[in-house]
Amino acid sequence: MLDALQNAFFQTGDTLTSWLSAFSSFLWGWPLLIMLLGTHLYLTAILRFPQRYLLKALKLYFVKDHTDKGDISPFSSLMVALAANIGAGNIIGVGVAIAAGGPGAVFWCWLTGVLGMATRYSEGLLAIKYRVENKDGNMSGGPMFVLERGLNSKWLGTAFAVFTAIAAFGIGNLTQGNAAAEQLHHAFSIPFWGTAAVLTALTALVMLGGIQGIARVCAFFVPFMAVIYIMGCLYILTIQAEYIIPAIRYILDCAFTGEAAAGGAAGAAVMAAMRTGVARGLFSNEAGLGSAAIASAAAQNRNPVRQALISSSGPFWDTVIICALTGIVLTTSIIAHPDISCTDGPRLTTLAFSKIPYIGSPLLTLSLVTFVVSTILGWSYFGEKALEYLGGIRLIMPYRVIWVAAVFIGCVSKIELVWIFADCANGLMSLPNLISLLALSGVLVQQTRYYLWQHRLDDYDESHIPEGK
Repeated sequence: MLDALQNAFFQTGDTLTSWLSAFSSFLWGWPLLIMLLGTHLYLTAILRFPQRYLLKALKLYFVKDHTDKGDISPFSSLMVALAANIGAGNIIGVGVAIAAGGPGAVFWCWLTGVLGMATRYSEGLLAIKYRVENKDGNMSGGPMFVLERGLNSKWLGTAFAVFTAIAAFGIGNLTQGNAAAEQLHHAFSIPFWGTAAVLTALTALVMLGGIQGIARVCAFFVPFMAVIYIMGCLYILTIQAEYIIPAIRYILDCAFTGEAAAGGAAGAAVMAAMRTGVARGLFSNEAGLGSAAIASAAAQNRNPVRQALISSSGPFWDTVIICALTGIVLTTSIIAHPDISCTDGPRLTTLAFSKIPYIGSPLLTLSLVTFVVSTILGWSYFGEKALEYLGGIRLIMPYRVIWVAAVFIGCVSKIELVWIFADCANGLMSLPNLISLLALSGVLVQQTRYYLWQHRLDDYDESHIPEGK
């Protein structure tokens, strides 16, 4: 009897995994990718290519706004968003994209990052315009408030919050802890429970400080991990300098001719390169999913457009720079070392970094683990705000306790079903968010025209911020 129940349980789990895998493949297939890319193109067009204001956005990093409206600095809000966006996928995922679609996928990933800057600009603008102030004085915002206040659609706001809360525990917690534990175990034979204990304690310590504590850690971790990783990439490119131009030419050839990757990588046709590259670009910067807008809403900024400009620079760093740099490093390694198999994405990345004497493997491990830690912290805030929207601030402390416990569980467990479930929720987040971006495109143009095109970027927005829960 017990064996029969156990077999039925495992069969049910296998069936559920199969159903969710099929749904995830459908959800993240061409329809959603076309919707996201189409939104990128539409917003780029109606906002007159806001990507051209990148230098202005970078200058705003260092300008302090003298306003009480907000919890953290604009720069810190960007670091929280980048902390959640820049994960292990920005390193390993590029290798997977090359394995699936050839080096041409790197070009389409880069192009998606450039276009995604317009969508992230729009998300940041709406996040500030429709945010609310809680009774405890903290700000809350993001697509759920945009949907409720901007479109008068509470149910869509609730749907987004539910999907975000689910996705946070999957893509932002359990799977990240598991990735860190496995990497440290394989690289340094550190036991899974050891990683679990340290990572759990670190997460709990940082979360006690709320968004201010998370922002302080992310403001250090994100630039630190980015600089370390970029230096490693630049070193590899230095010792393989003669292959840089051929690698760039190879990437462009594969993007438009469908030339197969070295070693016969699968899916090297143009459509395969385009699909995998676009998908990796969308996954890496999350422009269109709406998660980063939750961090934007906490920023101290004098008007929505200033924060929009700062937010728009996010995809530039995590996709245009980090993903593209990774892609060029991997492609130069493929050309320089034809014996490297490029059909195994994760192994391709490991082999490329092994070219750095003595510190190659530790550097890759350090980058991956640091990316994972920052992702856990960034997504903890996104999930907290989603749950707060659903049930008020009384849920914050129980949520933090559960979140910290989940970090430990993720480090010591196998969680394939959780990953697939969270992947579905992550995709479903984008649907209500895209609706808000398209339906409120008139507001985006009006605000951009007033503050940016008519040169009022230094003006203060004196509109009243309503009280939330």
